[in-house]
Amino acid sequence: MPIQDDTIQAVQQTADILEVVEDYLPLKKKGQNWWALSPFTDEKTPSFSVSPQKGIYKCFSTGKGGDAISFVMEMEGVGVIEAVKTLAKKYNIAVEEKELTPEQKEEVGIKES
Repeated sequence: MPIQDDTIQAVQQTADILEVVEDYLPLKKKGQNWWALSPFTDEKTPSFSVSPQKGIYKCFSTGKGGDAISFVMEMEGVGVIEAVKTLAKKYNIAVEEKELTPEQKEEVGIKES
């Protein structure tokens, strides 16, 4: 079932990109950003950057980037709904789901895959 937009917004506003990424990678502060070796490719020089001020990550090796939700999607190999549920659980946010019509369920299934 899809998640209510209010729940997604609460997760986006609450999830701290630095905390989320640190659950997966060791980060080191350099200037305003935090850096690590890319989790998406094999490298010897850190090219993975996290900007807490902007709430985003960017991997300069692969070009991938985004917010906490997209990071969890990449790391866990899940869709938006599962990533939001994962972060909601981490931040103790109640997940409100909405009922869908059969057509909407089919559309969501296609998007998730």
